[in-house]
Amino acid sequence: MADFHQNGVINTLHQLVDRPIDEIEAELLTFSKQRPMSLILPCLYSELSGPALSDIIDQLCKVQYISEIVIGLDRANEDQYREALQFFSRLPQTHYVLWNDGPRLQALSEMLHTSHLAPEELGKGCNVWYCIGYILASGQAQAVALHDCDILTYDRNLLARLFYPVCNPNFKYMFCKGYYARTAGGRINGRVSRLLVTPLLRALKKVLGPIEYLDYLDSFRYPLAGEFSMRLDVLNDLRIPSDWGLEIGVLSEMHRNYSTNRICQVDIADDYDHKHQDLSADNDQGGLSKMSIDISKAIFRKLATHGVVFSHETFRSIKASYFRIGLDFVESYYHDALINGMSLDIHGEEQAVELFAENIFKAGNFFLENPMETPFIPSWNRIDSALPEIKHQLIDAVKADTQEYSV
Repeated sequence: MADFHQNGVINTLHQLVDRPIDEIEAELLTFSKQRPMSLILPCLYSELSGPALSDIIDQLCKVQYISEIVIGLDRANEDQYREALQFFSRLPQTHYVLWNDGPRLQALSEMLHTSHLAPEELGKGCNVWYCIGYILASGQAQAVALHDCDILTYDRNLLARLFYPVCNPNFKYMFCKGYYARTAGGRINGRVSRLLVTPLLRALKKVLGPIEYLDYLDSFRYPLAGEFSMRLDVLNDLRIPSDWGLEIGVLSEMHRNYSTNRICQVDIADDYDHKHQDLSADNDQGGLSKMSIDISKAIFRKLATHGVVFSHETFRSIKASYFRIGLDFVESYYHDALINGMSLDIHGEEQAVELFAENIFKAGNFFLENPMETPFIPSWNRIDSALPEIKHQLIDAVKADTQEYSV
């Protein structure tokens, strides 16, 4: 059972009781008349045959308050796209499957590349960006939520609680971040959030001194959660990274565009588990190793916009401070696991801290050596200005794909 403690500079909405799902969904159905809701599902073709997505779709079939579901499909050939259309066809809501690798969407991508406006890196951020463009073009939603497609413990209560803060007309929130305890199978998970992000934020505070942005990020109980919701107005000006810095990038954009009293976080699940990335200690272009570098770069870039001046010496101090704090956190989590009758691999945890310390320094060096890097995908406001017809072409491309390839 959650506590009621308010920490940091944003409001936390707790799960204090087990509220019946029918009750909260009835409220959302009422809210939907004033504020229609759309859901974004970024997925890989491989997830169609995975252990999670079919159950997620079964759960979504029971949700009556959503008017539109936009599915971004990556890494699919023509036969696989046909299969995906069939797979998602049981959804009763209006839904669209964006075939990101198909010739029509690839032609639009080439058009954007010609104007230097396309995402530079394929991945979840790129997928989400095209889905956002589709939702803005369709004009059906006033509130939008996003969650991953690999959630093994999915329950539709997660979605209801995620939408509620931005859809209740009595609330003023423009953005809501989901959070949860990352525990499953008698283990504490979520290594990148536990052992990278929080210790890194504490180390940055120690080395750089008080910075409001760091206090803001440190207010989120699970900053790397892939579940968040927002009102439609947020989407037009949103600039997101195309790499693993997506979640931190979105939080940074919200900090730039809105006051903290328009932002909240909500407890959306007692248990949460999804597929786990490998540590990839020998390959900094994959797994948690690449993730840690991308996330660190995203934080450093944002701090630079606040006037922080970095040097190699600064990053050496940050690395050293992080390493000590990270090891202290391992001990804290070990005690937390034991009192709850769980297990924690201290050796594995400390290996992760050692790798993350090295990668923080790598990210810092990359930042210093590439001062002109522009990792953010342009906002859709900018796309509208440069290529005002692109949204209509996106709608037409998805419609044509659906008609041509539906079984």
